[in-house]
Amino acid sequence: MPSVRQVLGAWGEDQVARWYADRGMTVVARNWRSGRGELDLVAVAPGTVVFCEVKTRRTASHGSPFEAVTHDKQRRVRRLALRFLDAHPQHRARVLRFDVAGVTPDGIEVIEAAF
Repeated sequence: MPSVRQVLGAWGEDQVARWYADRGMTVVARNWRSGRGELDLVAVAPGTVVFCEVKTRRTASHGSPFEAVTHDKQRRVRRLALRFLDAHPQHRARVLRFDVAGVTPDGIEVIEAAF
């Protein structure tokens, strides 16, 4: 049975996937795993592949969702993006963008090209 944290995280990812779909993008992967970690969302639009790290928070007691995406986490996401592209060569020739999405009770905020 999934934990409360896992359920909350999946709900946040659902919200962000819908946010991308509303902007004409197609989510091609969710929770894509490699031996070195996981990509939360991968979305595509003509000419662009977006790798999005999603952070969902019920309260601000642990700070902003964006504060959780450290330099180490950014490095991991970049490495995973390369692995994803190796596994999905149809996306290789596109522009890459790294977004961070924060989901809170106040709504969704996406920082495009965050790193």
